[in-house]
Amino acid sequence: MHWDGGYYGWGWGMGIFMVLFWVLVILGIVYLVRALIGAERRGTKEDSPLDILKKRYAGGEISKEEFEEKKKDLQ
Repeated sequence: MHWDGGYYGWGWGMGIFMVLFWVLVILGIVYLVRALIGAERRGTKEDSPLDILKKRYAGGEISKEEFEEKKKDLQ
């Protein structure tokens, strides 16, 4: 008896499995890259002029009088 005839089906099945495996790996990598890029875009928001003014006051760049004057101008 020869059992070689049974391996021909496995050859095609393993080929299809390997193609599917690599497609899934590539799709997973693409998904991760897009998720990371999307997270970076969502994390960056521009500060409003009032936020910038508050940071300058908190950092000691401007005095309280300057802060109040510029705050009134912005509102």
